[in-house]
Amino acid sequence: MQEAVAQNWFATLALLAWPFVALWLYRTRPVNQATLWTILGGYLLLPVGASIKLAEGIPQLDKVSIPALAALAGCFLCTKHLRFLNGFGLAEVLLLMFLIGPFVTSALNNDPVVSGAVLLPAVGSYDGLSAIIGQLLFLLPFFFGRQLLSNSAGIEEALRTLILAGLLYSLPMLFEIRMSPQLHHWLYGYYPFGFATQVRQGGFRPSVFLENGLVATFFLMTAIVAAAAFWRSRTRVVQKLPHPAVTVYLGGILILCKSLGALVYGVLAIPLVRLARPRLQLRIAMILATFAASYPLLRTADLVPTNYMVEAARYGSDDRADSLQFRFDHEKQMLDRASQRIMFGWGRWGRSRVYDDWGNDISVTDGRWAITLGQFGIVGFLAEFGLLALTVFRAARVLKFAETERDSIFLGALALIIAINMIDLLPNASLSPWTWLLAGTLLGRAEALRGTARQFGVGHGAPGALLQSTSVPLNKTSRT
Repeated sequence: MQEAVAQNWFATLALLAWPFVALWLYRTRPVNQATLWTILGGYLLLPVGASIKLAEGIPQLDKVSIPALAALAGCFLCTKHLRFLNGFGLAEVLLLMFLIGPFVTSALNNDPVVSGAVLLPAVGSYDGLSAIIGQLLFLLPFFFGRQLLSNSAGIEEALRTLILAGLLYSLPMLFEIRMSPQLHHWLYGYYPFGFATQVRQGGFRPSVFLENGLVATFFLMTAIVAAAAFWRSRTRVVQKLPHPAVTVYLGGILILCKSLGALVYGVLAIPLVRLARPRLQLRIAMILATFAASYPLLRTADLVPTNYMVEAARYGSDDRADSLQFRFDHEKQMLDRASQRIMFGWGRWGRSRVYDDWGNDISVTDGRWAITLGQFGIVGFLAEFGLLALTVFRAARVLKFAETERDSIFLGALALIIAINMIDLLPNASLSPWTWLLAGTLLGRAEALRGTARQFGVGHGAPGALLQSTSVPLNKTSRT
């Protein structure tokens, strides 16, 4: 259950002002750029946890919903024909599961639950409708990316925006590395995290205006992966900067952030994007996505080598190993609780959490998978993780139809970013509207390539025919 924050007047003003910022973007920039900066800018700059509540039953307006609604209004003003479905296939089935599942969950959880000394309220259809609206607002960026960024220029623009945002965000991150994570407190009046958790190795892990340092460094890591793709394709992000300069600069800041998880992701992903063939990148992305989507089943069957992982962590630090063991123990606890209502979950209001005999909440749910599984059951988990995994698999199927080498490089890099994000959702809750925008972009590009292949009658056995039919030259300066 989310606790209220003591937001100051400037936090409320920032939330109210963002639609006007979005309006300016849509009036001055192309619709795809305006959408990217509206969603990403709101995610990076608006206050964490602050909200505006208009009425009971209406989801709160916050850094997730306000940019999404502002982008929705901007897209309708600019495009007039924004659509939410593309035919009816597996993606649409998962989308309907994602949106309708919470209503079914609420209908099946109309009984109060006693857990220890706590009486947890029933969840009715009223709460189910509120949950559906919240899910839709969270998922809106996915539809924007799927429709507006589905061509080769769109996927390149999405990655370019990610890199530019990483470069701009690196400046306050450097400040907080030196001076401690204070910007959110100074500007919005409160810390969105426990300050002590951001102290690392005699220094600080920056968070700027994100939930914590882990989320901020993960975002930076994705920007570096995108920069490596631009380096690989010899595409300049900023004029007069050498191709490797952006990757090296952001990589240095990632090291200074002192976040082991993001650093490991970067060390593994950057060489892949820079040197490996896009087909290999997509195969690895599929393996990662499959593992993430299968994780609850693997944990239930005791097929995840948790003991080995803890002992491996102990070589680095006893504290890190103990922390990992603590996490695995609580995962097991949450799995046991979720298994009691495995199909559609327990619903909201903390019903999926575990309480002791004195009514204290003893659950630790850092992982997004555990939160989703507990609240919305296996149906909700498969809808969310299945939709993310589907974008990766669809991209792998159409790689042979990529228009240029640069197109295939960007396709592979974006699929890796989505797959790594899925892996990070196991220990952390790093799923954001920006992730959904990138996932929609990946799926939209895959569907566009598949549609073009069908238009020209290209089958699975003739991967080069599309390039010959469309007469699009390969970018000879890039490597495959």
